[in-house]
Amino acid sequence: MTELRPAVFLDRDGTINVDTVHVSSADTVRLIPGAAAAIARVNAAGIPVIVISNQSGIGRGLFTAEEYERVRARIDELLAAAGAQVLTTYYCPHSPDVAPPCECRKPGPGLYRQAAAEHGIDLAQSWYVGDRLRDVQPARTFGGRGILVPRDTTPAADVVAARDGFAISTSLGAAVDRILSALPLPGARRSG
Repeated sequence: MTELRPAVFLDRDGTINVDTVHVSSADTVRLIPGAAAAIARVNAAGIPVIVISNQSGIGRGLFTAEEYERVRARIDELLAAAGAQVLTTYYCPHSPDVAPPCECRKPGPGLYRQAAAEHGIDLAQSWYVGDRLRDVQPARTFGGRGILVPRDTTPAADVVAARDGFAISTSLGAAVDRILSALPLPGARRSG
């Protein structure tokens, strides 16, 4: 049996790229300054980066799955040009207004469990990073660690709520500093 490994789960809009509310055009995609460099540092540490994104604009009919895929491809292209990459991206296309609620919309566990099954991820040893409370709440569900990276679009209530059990960092780079400093030193033996 293959040993499970930790991952860094990142939100997309507002964490990696500028959130323009329902990012639907590849032509308008801009990375947040420093995001690619931060992801490249996680890559260099040998930790997989997996993006989990709510894309309710699809379910609401604001853009198509094909338009979403063009945006995703453009983000991957911009990251690659800066020496960074994500292992894979999962997204929930459902509107939050549909009942019953799906399991894949963050903070639901569905896409995280799928990622764990498909890529051998230890969810309890993983990090959950994003600009909204729903991006970091899965850390509590799975016993991992969450870091909120507030932006100007982050609701103030999310920041207040995140203070109870989650770390708060000023940027994705600062969040990665925290993640990398928590890793065991190379050659360190685990007790057990």
